[in-house]
Amino acid sequence: MSEDGTNELGRRTVLEAAGATGAFLGLGGVVSATPGREPGPKEDEILVGTEDTVSIASARVTVESAIPSDASVVHENRTLGYMAVKLADDSPSAMDSVIDRLERQPGIEYAERNETWHAFYQPNDPQFGSQYAPQLVNADDAWDTEMGSMDVTIAVVDQGVDYSHPDLQARFQGNAGYDFVDNDSDPAPVNNSENHGTHVGGCAAATTDNGRGTAGISNCRLISGRALGASGGGSMSDIADAIQWSADQGADIVNMSLGGGGASQTGRQAINYAYQNGTLPIAAAGNDGGPVSYPAAYQNCMAVSAIDQNENLASFSNRGSEINVASPGVDVLAPVPGGSYERLSGTSMACPVASGVAALGKSAHPNLSAGQLWERLEQTAVDIGLPGQHQGAGRVDAANIVDGGGGGDPGAPTANFSASPSNPDVGETVGFDGRASQPPEGGYISRYEWDFGDGRTASGETAQHSFGSEGSYTVELTVTANNGRADSTTETIAVGDGGGGQCGAESNSASANGSLSGGWWGNDSDSYTYTLDTTNPCQATATLDGPSSGDFDLYLTLDGRTPTTDDYDEASYSSNSQEEITVDLSGDEELGLLVDAYSGSGDYTISVEELGR
Repeated sequence: MSEDGTNELGRRTVLEAAGATGAFLGLGGVVSATPGREPGPKEDEILVGTEDTVSIASARVTVESAIPSDASVVHENRTLGYMAVKLADDSPSAMDSVIDRLERQPGIEYAERNETWHAFYQPNDPQFGSQYAPQLVNADDAWDTEMGSMDVTIAVVDQGVDYSHPDLQARFQGNAGYDFVDNDSDPAPVNNSENHGTHVGGCAAATTDNGRGTAGISNCRLISGRALGASGGGSMSDIADAIQWSADQGADIVNMSLGGGGASQTGRQAINYAYQNGTLPIAAAGNDGGPVSYPAAYQNCMAVSAIDQNENLASFSNRGSEINVASPGVDVLAPVPGGSYERLSGTSMACPVASGVAALGKSAHPNLSAGQLWERLEQTAVDIGLPGQHQGAGRVDAANIVDGGGGGDPGAPTANFSASPSNPDVGETVGFDGRASQPPEGGYISRYEWDFGDGRTASGETAQHSFGSEGSYTVELTVTANNGRADSTTETIAVGDGGGGQCGAESNSASANGSLSGGWWGNDSDSYTYTLDTTNPCQATATLDGPSSGDFDLYLTLDGRTPTTDDYDEASYSSNSQEEITVDLSGDEELGLLVDAYSGSGDYTISVEELGR
């Protein structure tokens, strides 16, 4: 099989672990460990994900048969389909061996370290004198028409939120939340020094116009999912469980002022679960001035950078192409436990300000889906002159998201779609995506209709279609709103002639032979470079034919760099030595190839077939 390995941990990355113990209790789809399981970071565990068709009960039998006798399963999440495993031997080689063994088991999708993420915030600046965040995002103008609805819920996945704080009491209604660190129903901080979650909740929704303290961005409902301990750290399993729980509670927005480390499949699944179940994930970009951290960098999560009161990017704010919007995050004044207030800085503060703006938008336009709310938050943002990697679509704006902004007919939807590929071959499947279409003010799109220009039609937000002959086709999308108003847009799709003919009209190939010896004493590898040779390259397939008694793997890069087992663009690995990777080409690539002998020894042949138009 071929897997995208960019910015991902390799399957045999060396990880560290120690031990933890616990029994199991039921909680809305989560089977969680008892309070005897250590709270906070759980870097002593491996998270094991199951394939969609495999039950946790069945997978647990498989896992328990594959792990050492002194290891144990200490946590399960049936909804997200993963479990946590504790190892007694915390040496890197032991952890690496178990991860590899687990990933080779039937029904197991992945195994990875139970990463620790931390709250994002910077030291206070006590000289900063006044509250500015609501004014900078024009919340005071938005409040003229919308202050926020208790029908809109913001879930704060963080340290505990002090729901007894005088400026937050009115924002909690009924169930205040759940403590995933201590596994109980009280999501309050354990002491007043655990202030991060309360400050985050106050940035988003400290009660406005109540004669007390500060003004939050929205008067919407809060719920608290305590997933970070008093130290500010939390395990991936606690955070993933809290994200899933937030979605199951019907939260409209889940605020995550936390992150760190690399991508986690467990974290990605939790984010996807929330988004697919109607909850908009919004996360802090990070505070080390580097690339956007996870979970903010996930595809289905909005990433928020931090700006100061002069709309300059904060020096600590992470930046990158994943940034969606910018928000005030320097010296932001908000509640902390015990009835007090403090000024904190960080993308942790920028994130809930953006969440509060999104909540105002959802309050004013309650029919917006999670995807539509995402688009509205971006489309009503204000360009403040920063590079796109710093501000995304711009600085969030409460007045715009409530009132609409940008002009246009408030009663009509706007049709918009993309096609991939836009210059296909005859018979090639084209994906059409109309989810960028915009609903009218206060309404929603009730119907999507596609006309592919060849006599065929389809309906739905997305569609797939292949064209039977060369030529130019005018594809039209018509969207109809719940008020009966409609809008249409078209795009021309050139079939078979945009790339100079069919892919495969020209071909070139190359091959090489070698011999390797793998395993603990060998772990040998060979690297190769392939330079494109067709006139108009469109696709290449790399094939490895290795010894039947061994396990040889194939890794590939597209920029000519030498791949490694944890730095590659594509990889193919299985329990044998027959591997294949196919990649689409634009003509700018140079292929770097690595043949890695994971176990066994013997001769192999590696070949590349390049196709052109």
